[in-house]
Amino acid sequence: MPGDGARHATTAPRCCECGEQTEVETLCGVVVKTDRSELAWLWRTCAPCNTEAHKIVRQRKAGAW
Repeated sequence: MPGDGARHATTAPRCCECGEQTEVETLCGVVVKTDRSELAWLWRTCAPCNTEAHKIVRQRKAGAW
């Protein structure tokens, strides 16, 4: 989820209809306002969110989720 200058990850339900500036809590623990601009998807990936997202994927693969 792009917001606050980076691409973040979240466990919030995916909202295709949510608009610009919707507040979303991210896996790195911050709340960002979404940015739906085309260029926002080109921003850097938030490293802490990326780490936490990979942990979630590993847990799901292991059947722990």
